[in-house]
Amino acid sequence: LFKSIIAMCIQRFRPGAIVLQCGADSLTQDRLGKFNLTVKGHAECVKFVRAFNIPLMVLGGGGYTIRNVARCWAFETGTCLGVEESMPTAIPVNDYIEYYAPNYELHLDADPTFENLNTPQTLDKLRIRALEHLREMEHVPGVGFSQCPGDFFDRDTAAHDKDDRRMYTVGWE
Repeated sequence: LFKSIIAMCIQRFRPGAIVLQCGADSLTQDRLGKFNLTVKGHAECVKFVRAFNIPLMVLGGGGYTIRNVARCWAFETGTCLGVEESMPTAIPVNDYIEYYAPNYELHLDADPTFENLNTPQTLDKLRIRALEHLREMEHVPGVGFSQCPGDFFDRDTAAHDKDDRRMYTVGWE
């Protein structure tokens, strides 16, 4: 779902930058989340968006099992830097090493007892519906604006001060 929908969003809206919020509550073993993503699966989303070569700001958020949030953000930082393949899998000895027991590893295995209730048919219907909605949305505008609405700034006051005049003109070339 993620790759096809994000690819369509980027194609339709052609963003100049992307802010990607990477909540870790979708990780396996999260206390509140009901998903079963591995750290590698989670980071694959970051890797996919990074591959578009559009300026990217990655934000953390969510995640209620702190040891797994730290694992996720460490690996996603490596993914943002393009060094994920060379990162060691063992958690280095540190003051909080006991949080990472029993395996002291960066990566988590998905829970094999976690039942996936999403059928391929349901996921395909969701993907098709999301893509249809995106096709119906207004795409990248063809004409940018060059001036803010007339009542946005007091132009009589701004006309007297050269520095203030620049505030009411917004332009792209």
